[in-house]
Amino acid sequence: MIEQGNGGKIIGAASIVAFRPFAMLSPYSATKWVVRGLTQGAAMEWAKHGITVNAYGPGIVGTAMWDLIDEKLAAEEGLQKGEAIKKYAGDILLGRVSVPEDVASLVSFLASEDSDYITGQTMLVDGGMQFS
Repeated sequence: MIEQGNGGKIIGAASIVAFRPFAMLSPYSATKWVVRGLTQGAAMEWAKHGITVNAYGPGIVGTAMWDLIDEKLAAEEGLQKGEAIKKYAGDILLGRVSVPEDVASLVSFLASEDSDYITGQTMLVDGGMQFS
């Protein structure tokens, strides 16, 4: 990107756990903290080349990944499958688990010209679970 000389956009995949880790997800949480830190550092280094660096941070998204997390959390906490996700989703201010399209909309924004003056940010798309 630097050699081409026309700037560009880098978009990383973080998570809500880049701001607040979840129990039983320590290794996953650590990798997302790294994405957040790398986003900030790279933004500082590459801004002079016209390259923006941002990341998106989903909360609870209704996908197969959260099906597995729900299963593992439920077993650890003595809950029935499906109860753990309900318990954690209770913290969502907008009252629902997100869908993949919620995340895709943010990524589309970050890839568009509308985000040209944004860099070094990890933007949460979590329905109001965590504030940055």
